[in-house]
Amino acid sequence: SPILLYIQPTNSGDRRIYQQQPTMSSSSEIPLDDLLSLPTAAEFLSHLGGIYEKSPTFVEQFYLENLCPTTNDASTIQATQARITNIKILFDEIKQYVKRSPSEVQLELLRSHPDLCLKLEQIESTITEESRQEQGRAGLATLTPDERQNFTKWNEAYRSKFNIPFILAVRNASKYTVLSALEGRLSNVNSTVHEEIAHALFQVDKIAFMRLLEKVTYPQSEEGHGGFLTCHVLDTANGIPASGMRIELYKYDDTTDDSNDTKQLIKSFVTNSDGRLPSGPALKGKEFTVGQYQWIFYVGDYFARYSSSRICGTPFLDVVRLDFGLDDPTDHYHVPLLCSPWSYSTYRGS
Repeated sequence: SPILLYIQPTNSGDRRIYQQQPTMSSSSEIPLDDLLSLPTAAEFLSHLGGIYEKSPTFVEQFYLENLCPTTNDASTIQATQARITNIKILFDEIKQYVKRSPSEVQLELLRSHPDLCLKLEQIESTITEESRQEQGRAGLATLTPDERQNFTKWNEAYRSKFNIPFILAVRNASKYTVLSALEGRLSNVNSTVHEEIAHALFQVDKIAFMRLLEKVTYPQSEEGHGGFLTCHVLDTANGIPASGMRIELYKYDDTTDDSNDTKQLIKSFVTNSDGRLPSGPALKGKEFTVGQYQWIFYVGDYFARYSSSRICGTPFLDVVRLDFGLDDPTDHYHVPLLCSPWSYSTYRGS
């Protein structure tokens, strides 16, 4: 789930937070094609009404104007069903109703999000179930007294300056991420109220999309949402593809309450003569899911083979670990490695 950030006592650590939370069962997810065939607004809202905090109106407007049998003819509904082929297209259409709404409606949406520093007993009676599940992963319980004081001070100053709550949608947030984002957005002297409202609305859209991913799965006729993950390794020291390099792909577990990183080996590879994975995409179809992942590249072993005269007993680079996140199950993520015995770089490709 995405995370709305509030202070809540937990026993978890401050790096990656994996506190056990109630999760939606697979039976609660509805295939996209079934969702687009629901005959009433009430049924549609029972699945998607909570993606925007306490604001089901946007979802309802989308349904009434595009899918409702009592307000649309059959050709309009069929055109909508044919147009919306994946979950990202569905969300892009729904969020337009937020974008086109009057400014006072947008402000009401932003102010429906609770303040970060509400006490736990205040939160329990005011936030939605979606927010309650999301907030447990925030990991702010490890704030030091000085950090907590700064957090409270900055949060109050932000609301006073912009008259909206500070909103941040992230996965696996550390306290450093939260404090840095809050301080940065507050200290930007060039930021106007209008610009900050736009930024907050962007964060709200991110939250809504991640909630949507918890509620809707791919059409029954498909094997996934359509996204996939690829990799390519280039040996920049010799100007060649890095063939024969061992690579491992892990996924971090976001359901445990361990204070340490918990991850599971997904697949192992050896690059082909072009420096690519011989099986094609590392993840595709049902395997390609949102979350936090890690590549492990065994560059020391590779360069020992090709550069033995320049490798000492303790290689400068032995194992390269790259942590990265996938947050759109419909997209192509290309996460390559460019490396030498002394340096490496990566980027988000496509």
